[in-house]
Amino acid sequence: MPFVFGVAVVLWGACMYFGFLYGFPVVATLTLAAATAAGVGHYFLRAGRVLLPATARGASPVVAGAADAEGRPGAAETDRDPVYRHYLFGQMALDWWRTQRAAVPAMAQAARRALGTVTRRLMTNVQGFFALPIWLALVAGVAAAVVPLAAVAAALTAAYALVAAAGLLLWLSCLLLLLCVETVFMRARRILQTCPHPQCYARISLPEYACPTCGRRHRHLAPNLDGVFRHVCRCGTRLPTAIVLGRFRLPAYCPECGRALPPRIGRARIEPLPFIGGPDAGKTTFMVLALNALNRVVKDAQGRAGFVVEGDEIAFSRLRQELRLGRVSKTTTRAPSATMVDVTLPGSRARSGNRILYLFDPSGEGFTGATQVEAMSYLAHGEAMLLVVDPFALPLVQLGLSEGERQSLQRAGVVLSPEDPSDTFQRVRNELAARADGGRQKRVAVVVTKADLLRTTAVGQDADRLPEWFDGVGLGNMVRDLARTAAEVRYLASGLPADDAAVAGLLAWLVGLPVNGSDPDGHDHASSASIANGAKLRLHGRIRLATAPARATARDASTGPGTATEPEAEPDAGTRPGGDEDARPGRPRPGGDASTRPGSPRRGGDEGTDAGGDGSEGDGDPELTTADLRGPWAPSRGAEDRVPLTHRLLRWSIFGASALLSTGVLVLLTIWTISLIRAGLAL
Repeated sequence: MPFVFGVAVVLWGACMYFGFLYGFPVVATLTLAAATAAGVGHYFLRAGRVLLPATARGASPVVAGAADAEGRPGAAETDRDPVYRHYLFGQMALDWWRTQRAAVPAMAQAARRALGTVTRRLMTNVQGFFALPIWLALVAGVAAAVVPLAAVAAALTAAYALVAAAGLLLWLSCLLLLLCVETVFMRARRILQTCPHPQCYARISLPEYACPTCGRRHRHLAPNLDGVFRHVCRCGTRLPTAIVLGRFRLPAYCPECGRALPPRIGRARIEPLPFIGGPDAGKTTFMVLALNALNRVVKDAQGRAGFVVEGDEIAFSRLRQELRLGRVSKTTTRAPSATMVDVTLPGSRARSGNRILYLFDPSGEGFTGATQVEAMSYLAHGEAMLLVVDPFALPLVQLGLSEGERQSLQRAGVVLSPEDPSDTFQRVRNELAARADGGRQKRVAVVVTKADLLRTTAVGQDADRLPEWFDGVGLGNMVRDLARTAAEVRYLASGLPADDAAVAGLLAWLVGLPVNGSDPDGHDHASSASIANGAKLRLHGRIRLATAPARATARDASTGPGTATEPEAEPDAGTRPGGDEDARPGRPRPGGDASTRPGSPRRGGDEGTDAGGDGSEGDGDPELTTADLRGPWAPSRGAEDRVPLTHRLLRWSIFGASALLSTGVLVLLTIWTISLIRAGLAL
């Protein structure tokens, strides 16, 4: 027995000696290599599950925006848009953390399981006394694997850092470049964005846009943390973030009231144009005449014009029909929605050849009180306005009318309004004075309506001499105030039939459109004199023959020769189909012709109107209809459950960089380990 025990001790000592001398280094090295390879495999398996999927689901799901902000027009400013945030800002850190959280426990669990298995097989029986060096080598190899695995983790973190640094530098460069381009574009075109709807009229810096695919609203569609060039909606649609990239093609909404804004907002300047005048001044009639004339001029220039909403087209068609029949409905809305007209002219400068007109035509009663004028907040947005002066509302004109002239005007349906135009102007002027610029306007047009009737009176014989005529009728202070507060003022005496060229030229000048060779920043082609800074431009809306021979023939047949060529003489009833500028329902013509009284057939029917007599419609005239000038466009869209391309590219870049760095780290560690082993053997 002692001999056996002694042999066992000698054998155990030999095993310990040779085990620690030769077995331990070899087994420990192999275990280290195997444990490192297994750990790296576990690490990249988890990293691949996080970084390689192209779907929003997976080990690291990608969430697009805040669910409670979807499609809600009144969402708070702090709400996230329903878009995917740029990968660099949030998702990258989540991916790194989720990779660490998944890989480290998995490696620790695998190490514990391997050591437990080795311990049970080597150390539970007698052989454990002889296999101690091997077991210790296995434990040491597994424990030493922490060092290279930590280096691999550091390499993965460094890959994240390198990709993040390069991505941030590229993102910042693109952001600054795009913001500079967008700013230059907006300032070069002097882009103005406002809401056309009542109880709002807000000035807008960035509209709210709707995704054309799913309809979700986006309040922050601009270069930001959600993306520089594109934001990816939750549905997968890629939305441009700047006007120069096509953002104007998206449906836009006011961020204050949530109502629709016109197409091309942001690309074309919005030009608010308020029509200012008292009750029964003829604002609506002149707006119809002006739009008709402008549409003809734009079509002749091979341009395009159209209403933004179909409701405006329907209302305009009704007004045209009423104007032909001499029965224009009275405006009753004191806080109107703007009549929106989109205009583009080819061959002109982009800055001046694109306009979205906001034509505000409130009822005249809205200008009779200071409180009512204050509610017209759209007055603070524009740089042009149109003053409509009813000459028969001027007290001095009313005093200068003879009894016969009063009766003639009464038979024509003219009501002598008690609202003095100078009071109307002063209320508007007081409201504008509260602006930061003191209410200065770049362009102001003053239109004297009912000029055809005014010329039949003694007090209106010199009405074409504007603005001098205003001095004699009590509007001299208004003229001098306009000369002081407006860069340029132009005047027009307008009657029926309207002078299309003069009316169109005046409106185009007001809204900054270069038509017929005119310069919106200078002077137009009219033969009248124009002087800047309160200048006088006499564009006489005289009664005239239609230019087309066929129309002239039709007019001659209904009115007789010579009745439409003398502006100073009493016009015959047949020369003014549709009535005066106010065009009230059922108005008889001056002179009491039975053919023009209510209940009597009109002489010649509507021939004079259809021939262009009132300037509202003629044979072959182009119709102003609803038109979308944005052009065709189809948004690019990916699958709804796929992450944006930027996410995929950056994730794949991180995975590739991690693999390269990890390989480099392992190679360096291997070389270092081999050098240590050689040094040890040499000793």
